[in-house]
Amino acid sequence: MILKPAAFQACFANWLQSCAMRPLRRPASSNRSWRLMENVAAKSRSQERSRALHSVSVWASEFGLSLGQVACARNPTRSRPSRVTAACGHQGAIITIDAMGTQKAIASQIVEGEADYVLALKGNQETLHQAVMGAINKEWENDFADVKASRLQTSETAHGRAETRTYIQMAVPESLPGLKPWKGLKSIGVVVSDCVRNGKKTSEVRYYISSLNVDAKRFAHAVRSHWGIENACHWSLDVTYREDESRIREKHLRENFAWLNRLTLSLLKQHPGRDSLVMKRRSCGWSDDFLLQVLAGSTL
Repeated sequence: MILKPAAFQACFANWLQSCAMRPLRRPASSNRSWRLMENVAAKSRSQERSRALHSVSVWASEFGLSLGQVACARNPTRSRPSRVTAACGHQGAIITIDAMGTQKAIASQIVEGEADYVLALKGNQETLHQAVMGAINKEWENDFADVKASRLQTSETAHGRAETRTYIQMAVPESLPGLKPWKGLKSIGVVVSDCVRNGKKTSEVRYYISSLNVDAKRFAHAVRSHWGIENACHWSLDVTYREDESRIREKHLRENFAWLNRLTLSLLKQHPGRDSLVMKRRSCGWSDDFLLQVLAGSTL
């Protein structure tokens, strides 16, 4: 409780620097070289039961590695953008943020940090949202014959559902209303997800703005990687760590426990064993040797 969260964060940052100096566990299916900060996702989160802590988490999707968290107001748009993006300032990274972070100041700060962004659009930027929808739908009618565009379609079957995703990215029109205030904006995109489960078909359409050049494969990878923070980080914190059930109220204590949870989650995901997170946590309590493996990031 007496440990200041800022001091804890500084120690965490030092540990991340040590990670950057050694090989990290890469996806088994990948045959390419990954940079630690290639895709960085930021997403807001609150501990639902206690309503005690609202934070923005930052997640390196390819490695299952937490890069940090920033405590903020329950409405992140009221927080200083520098706080929301403080942990995202990684040169060369692609930073993805859900709609709450689609703000001009945040986009500007990302570009000034020599990174790129892919930002979701929803009602909080209604004018821009409608403008992007209109621009994409207009070109879609002509099969994007008059603009620089790129498309990609993927299909997968898992968890009792079949899903087809269509990614379309095009250069941002110079006539797009409200374009000028968005620093670095080069492209706009849409993702159409068609899902069939138990014979029932559902569709979802999501729109994005980005500082990336037109490349649907790269755009698709960034969008899909963003959900790693929800599936691999927040879901694990909810289910494995039961963070939503926390009743901690003291400010420093709740923030430090949130840091501890993310630190240990990152350590466990770096361990090469195939056991579940639950079993790995239990094994740390059962075996000092296994605990040392997790803490050292290696097998003994």
